[in-house]
Amino acid sequence: MKLGLLLPNQGVVFGATTVPELLELAEQAEGSGLFKSLWVGDNLLAKPRLESVTLLSALAVRTKTCRLGTACMASFPLRHPVVLAAQWSALDCLAEGRTVLTACIGGGPAKGNIAGDFRSEYDAMQVDPTERVARMEEGIEVLRVLWTQDPATFKGRFFHFDGIAVRPPPVQKPCPPIWVANNPWVFGTNKSGAINRQVDRVARLADGWMTVGATPEQFDSAWREICDATESHGRDSAQLENAIYFNVNLNDDRAKAYAEAKRFLDEYYSSDWPEWKVNVWTACGVPAECAERIRAFDSAGAQTMIIRFTSYDQKAQLARFLDEVAPLL
Repeated sequence: MKLGLLLPNQGVVFGATTVPELLELAEQAEGSGLFKSLWVGDNLLAKPRLESVTLLSALAVRTKTCRLGTACMASFPLRHPVVLAAQWSALDCLAEGRTVLTACIGGGPAKGNIAGDFRSEYDAMQVDPTERVARMEEGIEVLRVLWTQDPATFKGRFFHFDGIAVRPPPVQKPCPPIWVANNPWVFGTNKSGAINRQVDRVARLADGWMTVGATPEQFDSAWREICDATESHGRDSAQLENAIYFNVNLNDDRAKAYAEAKRFLDEYYSSDWPEWKVNVWTACGVPAECAERIRAFDSAGAQTMIIRFTSYDQKAQLARFLDEVAPLL
């Protein structure tokens, strides 16, 4: 299992970090040799933050080896795929082929209001939120067409064009990997067949799968289901990648670690996180305990674990992780 570091770009808005610090953290993480990828969150208005493609472009020229990606692009259904294709192609050129675009439908009017100002965002962009799944699926198709055909033609429900080209093309061939992020088995739904549809979406459309807030057992079960569905579509599941997005707060006093993590998550998501959800998603406490939580996902088949520090002192957390957790891994 490889490790990735998530840079909390929303933290710039509420004072948890700064723009220079994000860039410095990226360089330190890559320089350590421990982290093989760097990730940033994404939203436009609902949960405002330093814009993801812009930040990734800066990371592309400040780093040399780490993969660069979104975890995840919640604004994907709101972005016009022709514009996004041009932006991401340029990013892949700047990064010399190190990008991973993870698409998702973003939050919604869910319990706990974890989506931020979801409704206002879609109203401002004049997009019907009930179309977000269909827009995401069609948007993925558009990106692949634009990145593999020159000139490109497409006729769909939302987008159509004839004989256009995105140039220069991305470095990666046939195109940059597109992952899909979802977590229906964790936060759940009572709608008949909804989980199967989300599994099928990954199996049909994605080069990889990312999830969040899952236990190792849930991750293992979901991944097996996705692999089976991928094979049923005539695709090789061995070519599919996966990742789990996980939080860490290192403190010898576990109560203090939990309190800071909950405060961070509450501010990050404009919510009031219940204790059980914080504990499922976050390793709080001493290095040995955090290392044990991380290792459990290796045994569950996770290929990449994306670490985010739920702390207001990002540098200190990264330094301690490298000094005290890394040796235990």
